[in-house]
Amino acid sequence: MLNMLKRNKGAIALVALLVVVLAGIRFFEASLFYDPFLDFFKGDFQEADLPQFDSVKLFWGLLLRYLMNTVVSLAIIYVIFKDFSLVKFSAILYLMLFLLLVAVFFGLLHWTQHPDYRLLFYIRRFLIQPLFLVLFLPAFYYQKKVS
Repeated sequence: MLNMLKRNKGAIALVALLVVVLAGIRFFEASLFYDPFLDFFKGDFQEADLPQFDSVKLFWGLLLRYLMNTVVSLAIIYVIFKDFSLVKFSAILYLMLFLLLVAVFFGLLHWTQHPDYRLLFYIRRFLIQPLFLVLFLPAFYYQKKVS
């Protein structure tokens, strides 16, 4: 184990740096992205009214954040597995999941009288946080281990 760590010092340092970049995206979220739901979901939102929002700006803010998280996540996947086909597969999954989640998110916002706030919260969470990375890493590791 210690020899493996010594051999992969560069990769470990790069992954650590990329994780810091992900943390930086989260730390500077309020200044980098338009998202009126940041404060809304921090409070007791179940009984509150939805905040006013500009759908176009919200979409571009979500897209930019998702894209930044995706690029860093794909870099982490590449550094760990050194398999470009896995990165391409992941990129396709990220694209499909973004299209699905953003459609459901905006559908709930615009076509329901009183959307389920908890569902909005979790869909938005998958759009703004690198949760897919947390799901993909163990799955890809297991797949590599088995094959």
